[in-house]
Amino acid sequence: MWNGSPVRVVVIGVFDGVHRGHQALVDRAVRRSLEPGDSGAREVIAVTFDPHPAAVLRPERAPLMLTNVDRRSDLLRAAGADEVAVLRFDPAFSRLSPTEFVDRLIDDVLDGRTVDAIVAGSNFRFGRGAVADVSALRAIGAERGFEVDEVALVTERFPDAPDVVWSSTFVRSSIAAGDVAGAARVLGRPHRVEGVVVRGEQRGRELGYPTANVDVERGVAVPGDGVYAGWLIDETQRWPAAISVGTNPQFDGTVRTVEAYALDRMDLELYGRHVAVDFVEFIRGQQVFDSVDGLIEQMAQDVAEAARLTSGESG
Repeated sequence: MWNGSPVRVVVIGVFDGVHRGHQALVDRAVRRSLEPGDSGAREVIAVTFDPHPAAVLRPERAPLMLTNVDRRSDLLRAAGADEVAVLRFDPAFSRLSPTEFVDRLIDDVLDGRTVDAIVAGSNFRFGRGAVADVSALRAIGAERGFEVDEVALVTERFPDAPDVVWSSTFVRSSIAAGDVAGAARVLGRPHRVEGVVVRGEQRGRELGYPTANVDVERGVAVPGDGVYAGWLIDETQRWPAAISVGTNPQFDGTVRTVEAYALDRMDLELYGRHVAVDFVEFIRGQQVFDSVDGLIEQMAQDVAEAARLTSGESG
Protein backbone atom coordinates (compact mmCIF):
# COMPACT_ATOMS: atom_id res chain seq x y z
CA MET A 1 0.00 0.00 0.00
CA TRP A 2 1.17 3.49 -0.76
CA ASN A 3 1.35 5.87 2.20
CA GLY A 4 1.12 9.35 0.74
CA SER A 5 4.60 9.54 -0.78
CA PRO A 6 4.89 10.48 -4.49
CA VAL A 7 3.48 7.76 -6.74
CA ARG A 8 5.75 6.72 -9.62
CA VAL A 9 4.49 4.33 -12.29
CA VAL A 10 6.63 3.07 -15.17
CA VAL A 11 5.11 1.79 -18.41
CA ILE A 12 7.57 -0.14 -20.57
CA GLY A 13 7.71 -1.43 -24.14
CA VAL A 14 9.12 -0.72 -27.58
CA PHE A 15 6.01 1.34 -28.39
CA ASP A 16 6.75 1.58 -32.11
CA GLY A 17 3.87 3.54 -33.58
CA VAL A 18 2.29 4.31 -30.18
CA HIS A 19 -0.88 2.69 -31.50
CA ARG A 20 -4.13 2.35 -29.57
CA GLY A 21 -2.82 -0.70 -27.70
CA HIS A 22 0.21 1.28 -26.52
CA GLN A 23 -2.06 4.19 -25.63
CA ALA A 24 -4.11 1.81 -23.49
CA LEU A 25 -0.93 0.83 -21.61
CA VAL A 26 -0.10 4.46 -20.89
CA ASP A 27 -3.69 5.11 -19.86
CA ARG A 28 -3.50 2.19 -17.43
CA ALA A 29 -0.31 3.63 -15.97
CA VAL A 30 -1.99 7.00 -15.53
CA ARG A 31 -4.99 5.42 -13.83
CA ARG A 32 -2.68 3.34 -11.62
CA SER A 33 -0.87 6.49 -10.51
CA LEU A 34 -4.21 7.94 -9.43
CA GLU A 35 -5.35 4.95 -7.38
CA PRO A 36 -4.00 6.18 -4.04
CA GLY A 37 -6.13 9.30 -4.36
CA ASP A 38 -4.79 12.74 -3.45
CA SER A 39 -1.86 11.37 -1.49
CA GLY A 40 0.84 13.36 -3.23
CA ALA A 41 2.71 13.97 -6.47
CA ARG A 42 2.36 11.51 -9.33
CA GLU A 43 4.70 10.60 -12.14
CA VAL A 44 4.16 8.34 -15.13
CA ILE A 45 7.37 7.42 -16.95
CA ALA A 46 7.25 5.69 -20.33
CA VAL A 47 10.37 3.62 -21.07
CA THR A 48 11.12 2.74 -24.68
CA PHE A 49 14.04 1.23 -26.58
CA ASP A 50 16.22 2.56 -29.35
CA PRO A 51 17.11 1.02 -31.69
CA HIS A 52 14.41 -1.64 -31.99
CA PRO A 53 15.74 -4.81 -30.27
CA ALA A 54 15.31 -6.80 -33.47
CA ALA A 55 17.70 -4.44 -35.26
CA VAL A 56 20.40 -5.58 -32.84
CA LEU A 57 19.49 -9.22 -32.35
CA ARG A 58 18.24 -10.10 -35.86
CA PRO A 59 19.23 -7.21 -38.16
CA GLU A 60 18.26 -9.14 -41.27
CA ARG A 61 14.70 -9.33 -39.92
CA ALA A 62 14.51 -5.88 -38.37
CA PRO A 63 11.11 -4.30 -39.00
CA LEU A 64 10.61 -1.02 -40.76
CA MET A 65 9.82 1.53 -38.08
CA LEU A 66 6.50 3.32 -37.72
CA THR A 67 8.00 6.19 -35.71
CA ASN A 68 11.44 7.54 -34.98
CA VAL A 69 12.35 7.96 -31.33
CA ASP A 70 11.53 11.68 -31.24
CA ARG A 71 8.07 11.18 -32.70
CA ARG A 72 7.52 8.23 -30.40
CA SER A 73 8.43 10.35 -27.38
CA ASP A 74 6.01 13.10 -28.44
CA LEU A 75 3.19 10.59 -28.92
CA LEU A 76 3.83 8.93 -25.55
CA ARG A 77 3.65 12.29 -23.82
CA ALA A 78 0.47 13.12 -25.72
CA ALA A 79 -0.96 9.78 -24.49
CA GLY A 80 -0.36 10.83 -20.88
CA ALA A 81 3.25 10.09 -19.94
CA ASP A 82 4.95 12.79 -17.88
CA GLU A 83 8.41 11.67 -18.93
CA VAL A 84 9.92 9.43 -21.61
CA ALA A 85 13.14 7.53 -20.97
CA VAL A 86 14.99 5.88 -23.83
CA LEU A 87 16.95 2.69 -23.17
CA ARG A 88 19.85 2.29 -25.58
CA PHE A 89 19.56 -1.27 -26.84
CA ASP A 90 22.96 -2.63 -27.86
CA PRO A 91 24.63 -6.07 -27.76
CA ALA A 92 25.83 -5.57 -24.18
CA PHE A 93 22.36 -4.58 -23.04
CA SER A 94 20.86 -7.61 -24.79
CA ARG A 95 23.03 -9.92 -22.65
CA LEU A 96 21.74 -8.63 -19.30
CA SER A 97 19.95 -11.16 -17.13
CA PRO A 98 16.35 -10.32 -16.20
CA THR A 99 17.45 -9.10 -12.76
CA GLU A 100 20.28 -7.04 -14.24
CA PHE A 101 17.80 -5.58 -16.71
CA VAL A 102 15.56 -4.34 -13.89
CA ASP A 103 18.54 -3.02 -11.93
CA ARG A 104 19.73 -1.10 -15.00
CA LEU A 105 16.25 0.28 -15.50
CA ILE A 106 15.94 1.57 -11.95
CA ASP A 107 19.53 2.54 -11.20
CA ASP A 108 20.63 4.06 -14.49
CA VAL A 109 17.54 5.07 -16.46
CA LEU A 110 15.45 6.21 -13.49
CA ASP A 111 18.46 7.47 -11.48
CA GLY A 112 17.58 5.28 -8.53
CA ARG A 113 14.11 6.78 -8.07
CA THR A 114 11.61 4.59 -6.25
CA VAL A 115 9.17 2.77 -8.54
CA ASP A 116 5.76 1.87 -7.16
CA ALA A 117 4.46 -0.06 -10.16
CA ILE A 118 5.44 -1.15 -13.66
CA VAL A 119 2.81 -1.57 -16.37
CA ALA A 120 3.58 -3.88 -19.31
CA GLY A 121 1.72 -5.66 -22.07
CA SER A 122 1.15 -9.39 -21.86
CA ASN A 123 3.64 -9.95 -24.70
CA PHE A 124 6.49 -8.04 -23.00
CA ARG A 125 9.75 -10.00 -22.85
CA PHE A 126 13.10 -8.95 -21.42
CA GLY A 127 16.52 -10.14 -20.35
CA ARG A 128 19.08 -12.31 -22.17
CA GLY A 129 17.37 -14.24 -24.96
CA ALA A 130 14.08 -12.47 -24.11
CA VAL A 131 13.28 -15.40 -21.82
CA ALA A 132 11.63 -13.42 -19.02
CA ASP A 133 7.96 -12.47 -19.19
CA VAL A 134 5.57 -10.43 -17.06
CA SER A 135 5.41 -13.18 -14.44
CA ALA A 136 9.19 -12.98 -14.04
CA LEU A 137 8.95 -9.20 -13.80
CA ARG A 138 6.33 -9.59 -11.07
CA ALA A 139 8.63 -11.92 -9.12
CA ILE A 140 11.49 -9.44 -9.35
CA GLY A 141 9.10 -6.69 -8.32
CA ALA A 142 8.17 -8.60 -5.17
CA GLU A 143 11.85 -8.52 -4.20
CA ARG A 144 12.48 -4.92 -5.29
CA GLY A 145 9.33 -3.43 -3.82
CA PHE A 146 7.20 -2.61 -6.87
CA GLU A 147 3.99 -4.10 -8.20
CA VAL A 148 3.34 -5.14 -11.80
CA ASP A 149 0.22 -4.58 -13.86
CA GLU A 150 -0.21 -6.79 -16.93
CA VAL A 151 -2.39 -5.47 -19.74
CA ALA A 152 -3.80 -7.96 -22.25
CA LEU A 153 -3.54 -7.40 -25.99
CA VAL A 154 -6.68 -5.87 -27.45
CA THR A 155 -8.54 -7.56 -30.29
CA GLU A 156 -11.03 -5.57 -32.32
CA ARG A 157 -13.47 -6.72 -34.97
CA PHE A 158 -13.56 -4.43 -37.99
CA PRO A 159 -16.73 -4.42 -40.13
CA ASP A 160 -14.81 -5.42 -43.28
CA ALA A 161 -12.02 -7.55 -41.79
CA PRO A 162 -11.45 -10.46 -39.40
CA ASP A 163 -10.54 -9.86 -35.78
CA VAL A 164 -7.49 -7.61 -35.54
CA VAL A 165 -5.01 -7.44 -32.68
CA TRP A 166 -3.81 -3.92 -32.03
CA SER A 167 -0.16 -4.45 -32.86
CA SER A 168 2.74 -2.80 -34.67
CA THR A 169 3.00 -5.89 -36.87
CA PHE A 170 -0.55 -5.44 -38.13
CA VAL A 171 0.05 -1.74 -38.76
CA ARG A 172 3.21 -2.46 -40.76
CA SER A 173 1.50 -5.09 -42.90
CA SER A 174 -1.42 -2.74 -43.58
CA ILE A 175 0.92 0.07 -44.59
CA ALA A 176 2.93 -2.20 -46.89
CA ALA A 177 -0.31 -3.25 -48.59
CA GLY A 178 -1.39 0.37 -49.03
CA ASP A 179 -4.23 0.01 -46.53
CA VAL A 180 -3.41 3.23 -44.72
CA ALA A 181 -7.01 3.58 -43.53
CA GLY A 182 -6.78 0.18 -41.81
CA ALA A 183 -3.48 1.18 -40.25
CA ALA A 184 -5.03 4.41 -38.99
CA ARG A 185 -7.83 2.51 -37.24
CA VAL A 186 -5.24 0.77 -35.07
CA LEU A 187 -2.90 3.76 -34.76
CA GLY A 188 -5.73 6.11 -33.84
CA ARG A 189 -4.38 8.63 -36.38
CA PRO A 190 -2.93 8.60 -39.93
CA HIS A 191 0.46 7.01 -40.50
CA ARG A 192 3.18 9.64 -40.93
CA VAL A 193 6.53 9.78 -42.68
CA GLU A 194 8.95 12.67 -42.36
CA GLY A 195 11.96 14.11 -44.12
CA VAL A 196 13.54 17.09 -45.83
CA VAL A 197 12.13 18.38 -49.12
CA VAL A 198 14.70 17.89 -51.88
CA ARG A 199 14.79 18.74 -55.58
CA GLY A 200 13.45 16.02 -57.83
CA GLU A 201 12.88 15.80 -61.57
CA GLN A 202 10.46 18.79 -61.49
CA ARG A 203 7.96 16.81 -63.59
CA GLY A 204 5.08 17.57 -61.27
CA ARG A 205 5.62 21.30 -61.77
CA GLU A 206 5.81 20.82 -65.54
CA LEU A 207 2.49 18.93 -65.46
CA GLY A 208 0.76 21.60 -63.37
CA TYR A 209 0.99 19.84 -60.00
CA PRO A 210 4.19 20.91 -58.19
CA THR A 211 5.08 18.36 -55.54
CA ALA A 212 7.26 18.31 -52.44
CA ASN A 213 9.76 15.47 -52.94
CA VAL A 214 10.31 14.20 -49.39
CA ASP A 215 13.61 12.50 -48.58
CA VAL A 216 12.08 10.04 -46.10
CA GLU A 217 14.24 8.83 -43.24
CA ARG A 218 15.78 5.42 -43.89
CA GLY A 219 14.28 2.37 -42.20
CA VAL A 220 10.80 3.89 -41.98
CA ALA A 221 7.64 2.10 -43.13
CA VAL A 222 6.48 3.76 -46.37
CA PRO A 223 3.10 2.77 -47.84
CA GLY A 224 2.99 0.56 -50.91
CA ASP A 225 3.28 2.16 -54.33
CA GLY A 226 0.26 4.18 -55.37
CA VAL A 227 -1.59 7.47 -55.01
CA TYR A 228 -3.05 8.54 -51.67
CA ALA A 229 -5.06 11.30 -50.07
CA GLY A 230 -3.50 12.86 -47.03
CA TRP A 231 -1.82 15.90 -45.54
CA LEU A 232 1.43 17.77 -46.09
CA ILE A 233 2.65 19.38 -42.89
CA ASP A 234 5.45 21.72 -41.96
CA GLU A 235 6.22 23.38 -38.64
CA THR A 236 3.36 25.88 -38.85
CA GLN A 237 0.87 24.75 -41.51
CA ARG A 238 -1.05 21.75 -42.79
CA TRP A 239 -2.38 21.33 -46.33
CA PRO A 240 -4.64 18.64 -47.83
CA ALA A 241 -2.57 16.75 -50.36
CA ALA A 242 -2.46 14.17 -53.12
CA ILE A 243 0.52 11.91 -52.46
CA SER A 244 2.39 9.68 -54.90
CA VAL A 245 4.59 6.80 -53.73
CA GLY A 246 6.66 4.84 -56.22
CA THR A 247 9.22 4.96 -59.01
CA ASN A 248 7.22 7.04 -61.52
CA PRO A 249 6.99 4.30 -64.17
CA GLN A 250 5.37 6.72 -66.65
CA PHE A 251 8.84 8.21 -67.12
CA ASP A 252 10.86 5.00 -66.57
CA GLY A 253 11.90 6.03 -63.08
CA THR A 254 13.96 3.70 -60.91
CA VAL A 255 14.16 5.56 -57.59
CA ARG A 256 11.26 5.14 -55.17
CA THR A 257 10.03 8.51 -53.92
CA VAL A 258 7.33 10.09 -51.79
CA GLU A 259 5.91 13.22 -53.42
CA ALA A 260 3.08 15.34 -52.04
CA TYR A 261 1.08 17.97 -53.91
CA ALA A 262 -0.59 20.48 -51.61
CA LEU A 263 -4.00 20.92 -53.22
CA ASP A 264 -4.41 24.17 -55.15
CA ARG A 265 -1.09 25.54 -53.92
CA MET A 266 1.30 26.55 -56.68
CA ASP A 267 3.28 28.98 -54.54
CA LEU A 268 4.87 26.79 -51.89
CA GLU A 269 8.64 26.91 -51.55
CA LEU A 270 9.58 24.05 -49.25
CA TYR A 271 13.03 23.06 -50.45
CA GLY A 272 15.34 22.30 -47.54
CA ARG A 273 12.52 22.29 -45.00
CA HIS A 274 11.59 19.36 -42.79
CA VAL A 275 8.03 18.24 -43.46
CA ALA A 276 5.69 15.42 -42.55
CA VAL A 277 3.25 13.52 -44.75
CA ASP A 278 0.13 11.92 -43.24
CA PHE A 279 -1.57 9.16 -45.26
CA VAL A 280 -5.37 9.13 -45.01
CA GLU A 281 -6.72 6.92 -47.81
CA PHE A 282 -5.54 4.89 -50.80
CA ILE A 283 -6.80 6.23 -54.13
CA ARG A 284 -5.26 4.00 -56.80
CA GLY A 285 -2.20 1.98 -57.75
CA GLN A 286 0.59 3.15 -60.01
CA GLN A 287 -0.25 3.15 -63.70
CA VAL A 288 1.42 3.82 -67.03
CA PHE A 289 -0.76 5.82 -69.42
CA ASP A 290 -0.78 5.89 -73.22
CA SER A 291 0.10 9.57 -73.21
CA VAL A 292 1.14 12.39 -70.92
CA ASP A 293 -2.29 13.94 -71.51
CA GLY A 294 -3.84 10.77 -70.13
CA LEU A 295 -1.65 11.06 -67.05
CA ILE A 296 -2.62 14.71 -66.53
CA GLU A 297 -6.31 13.83 -66.82
CA GLN A 298 -5.89 11.10 -64.21
CA MET A 299 -3.93 13.45 -61.93
CA ALA A 300 -6.85 15.90 -62.02
CA GLN A 301 -9.15 13.09 -60.92
CA ASP A 302 -6.71 12.10 -58.18
CA VAL A 303 -6.62 15.66 -56.88
CA ALA A 304 -10.41 15.86 -56.84
CA GLU A 305 -10.61 12.56 -54.95
CA ALA A 306 -7.95 13.69 -52.46
CA ALA A 307 -9.96 16.86 -51.86
CA ARG A 308 -13.09 14.80 -51.23
CA LEU A 309 -11.36 12.39 -48.87
CA THR A 310 -9.79 15.15 -46.76
CA SER A 311 -12.76 17.54 -46.80
CA GLY A 312 -14.16 16.18 -43.54
CA GLU A 313 -11.00 17.06 -41.61
CA SER A 314 -9.96 20.49 -40.49
CA GLY A 315 -6.68 21.77 -41.78
